[in-house]
Amino acid sequence: MTNIERYTAFDVDGEGGNPAGVVLDAEGLDEARMLEIAAELGYSETAFLFPGNRIRYFSPLAEVAFCGHATIATAVAHAERFGVGTLALRTAAGEVAVETRHEDGKLLATLTSVTPSVREVTPSVLGEALAALRWDASDLDPALPPRVGFAGNHHLVLAVSSRERLAALDYDFEALGALMAREDWTTVQLVWSGPDGYHARDPFPPGGVYEDPATGAAAAAFGAYLREQGTTGRIRIHQGEDMGRPSLLLVDIPADGGISVSGTATRL
Repeated sequence: MTNIERYTAFDVDGEGGNPAGVVLDAEGLDEARMLEIAAELGYSETAFLFPGNRIRYFSPLAEVAFCGHATIATAVAHAERFGVGTLALRTAAGEVAVETRHEDGKLLATLTSVTPSVREVTPSVLGEALAALRWDASDLDPALPPRVGFAGNHHLVLAVSSRERLAALDYDFEALGALMAREDWTTVQLVWSGPDGYHARDPFPPGGVYEDPATGAAAAAFGAYLREQGTTGRIRIHQGEDMGRPSLLLVDIPADGGISVSGTATRL
């Protein structure tokens, strides 16, 4: 019988966060069964760990090359069972190292992404995205231009000029989902730069989910985006607040190489 564990990742003192399923011994499971488990759980992703630290991720609708919050959940579940340390996870996007350690009485996990990249988005595609979001170009923050970031998956990054615009998310699920499928975007990273860090919301129609409460892969891609804009060091991303699931993602942006994303995970 498959042992399915449930965690919420990037939680704040045990509250909020993004739920994920974790199967630490997935040997013998085929794609159909993994997709069935993910659909039964109904979380945005479920992670399946195979011998040799090969890991696969499934949303309720399809396989995903990489998932940050399910990686954090898997690492914490593994550390609780086998002790802290570093796992070199073999994902479909490449090798992702994830370290677990005790900090301030909690288990903290840090993943380091594959080599990230950033590219511009064409005006026509940007126009389609804004139309699907029911936004106008005047809603965007001119200091943070639209880009597509990659750190295992592709994510459109759009920064808005006000917290109110971010809070009033009401998008066309079908139109945005079709655009994202065509452009191979996993989520859209919508952000606002505030005095306490960045606030984010992540539509996830390709996974059948209106919004993701904490998105580690998008946080890593956003770190790569910020590096291109001249930012290094640690940033804080607050996500899930408008869903009633507050989440905290700590992103470390080095001068080069992979982006690190840290967070906790709590068993549900």
